[in-house]
Amino acid sequence: MRLAVLILCASACFGETYSYWVAPCDEKLARASGCEAADPELADWALAAWANASKGKLAFQRAADERKARIRFYWAPGSMQLYGEARPILVEGERGAEIHVRPDMAVLGPGFAEAAAKDPLFRHAIVYLTCLHESGHAIGLQHTAEFADIMYSFGFGGDIGEYFARYRRKLKKRDDISRHSGLSRADERSVRALY
Repeated sequence: MRLAVLILCASACFGETYSYWVAPCDEKLARASGCEAADPELADWALAAWANASKGKLAFQRAADERKARIRFYWAPGSMQLYGEARPILVEGERGAEIHVRPDMAVLGPGFAEAAAKDPLFRHAIVYLTCLHESGHAIGLQHTAEFADIMYSFGFGGDIGEYFARYRRKLKKRDDISRHSGLSRADERSVRALY
């Protein structure tokens, strides 16, 4: 409910509004990508985190038509050799992105798959943080070299398992994700500087 109110107010109150669409996770797509029926909510929460961090300058409104959405979330099948990617697109002359998230934990390695099988919240945390990172690119943010940032690039190294685990430790239940943005202070400053 809180998210719906935020999104409704956003279209009238905010500086820039991005339309967005999230692919539903049906049975066929779940088999191909590892997505779960509730994963679209993780994408919603990721966008709400950026809207909150922008302090009133950025908003997101769900589009009924995928082709009209400036930001589009897709659950990537196993044939795509990636975990998360944001591809730039133009929609009616405005910048946007196709976000591809592969929620299959085996892509990250056997340790991640085993941990996620034992702890579903760990899996949800990883999918959420991937949606958050890739949607950061969709709104114009670049990679950083700071391990604390959601925009951190794994190309800089570091303990990837700990990157996700530190966020997981903040959660007692799945809904806690909507209350713990996963953004660092630097991420928040970056989005406010951009908008």
